[in-house]
Amino acid sequence: MNLLFHLIPKEKVAFVEETNTLRQVMEKMEHHRYTAVPILDKKGKYVGVLREGDILWYIKDLKEFNLMVAEKIVINKLPRVKDHKSVPISANLDQLIELSIQQNFIPVVDDRETFIGIVTRKAIISHLSKGYNNGKK
Repeated sequence: MNLLFHLIPKEKVAFVEETNTLRQVMEKMEHHRYTAVPILDKKGKYVGVLREGDILWYIKDLKEFNLMVAEKIVINKLPRVKDHKSVPISANLDQLIELSIQQNFIPVVDDRETFIGIVTRKAIISHLSKGYNNGKK
């Protein structure tokens, strides 16, 4: 499997920067209907993934929450339960399959750890399904 054939490039991925506010992130996630988004630093390096659950647990521990409060919270302050592991552009199919068991998408980085896009679990399953249907295993 050539990873590039299944890569959704950065330009087509909803991502956030670690300096974004909680309100900005919540609005982006709502707009795209995503439950998790990649976090990048100002240089475009992959930092991790923010999930709805991370946001909900954080809000639960606040004594008061509203959109005015959310505008003051920078997401790099939010604890994350776990991050999606990224892969280099040279990753092989076995690496993608292994990660796709636990992650619904896999962030892809170049040699400088710069985020270049994602490969979805759906793309991996579709690729494997085509091979299986063609008599390959």
